[in-house]
Amino acid sequence: MSKKDWFVDWFDTSYYHLLYQNRDEQEAERFIQNLMNFLNLPSESKLLDLACGKGRHAKFLSEFDHDVMGVDLSPNSIQRAGEFAHEKLRFQTHDMREVLENEKFDVIFNLFTSFGYFDDESENKRMCDSISQMLVPGGRLLIDFMNATKVIQNLVPAETKTIDGITFDITRTCDGKHIYKHIAVTDGEQVSQYMERVQAIKLSDFRSLLETHFEIIHTFGSYDLTPFDEEKSDRLILLAHLK
Repeated sequence: MSKKDWFVDWFDTSYYHLLYQNRDEQEAERFIQNLMNFLNLPSESKLLDLACGKGRHAKFLSEFDHDVMGVDLSPNSIQRAGEFAHEKLRFQTHDMREVLENEKFDVIFNLFTSFGYFDDESENKRMCDSISQMLVPGGRLLIDFMNATKVIQNLVPAETKTIDGITFDITRTCDGKHIYKHIAVTDGEQVSQYMERVQAIKLSDFRSLLETHFEIIHTFGSYDLTPFDEEKSDRLILLAHLK
């Protein structure tokens, strides 16, 4: 990993987990329910939640009688996710650009804008190459990404949040290729600076990126799986199958 990989430290800090502590569990559960109804997978399918965070989606996936694995780069996130582990749900620290050896999956999920973090776009291709090697023939890939067009049009330039006495001053910018979130954390006398950077990947970009290994078969614009509209949809959700 490069020293420029901003996410290595930020995703593993207590501040990251504090700032994003109120993830919407009901939204995640509803999304997974909608996906499972749509995919109609055979029981005991092998599923991978790639960049699973603290496991909130993986735990719901495992409720559908499937063998689920969740992986994430952050040891702290995997430690928290491990609280949900059971016979059909396991977790492991892992870099999503690398192939999991001796593992094959029917469906790989990459959820909640967990794509496009890298400094070099070639790393996106490396990730897609790895995913293709971890899928069974004809296996499927589900990517849940932001709708970059709408996000850029509605970017909130600045906001301040105070949580448990810790202040987060957040500013957002876009340079056309990336969306940046700069976060100044004031904890008593200590001020720490962090950054989030996500590539502003649009549907046309995903088509080009995935075409080597995948064919996109469905696009959705919300967690209710409504059709994708580039101007109006909140999400860009792609379902592709391995060629």
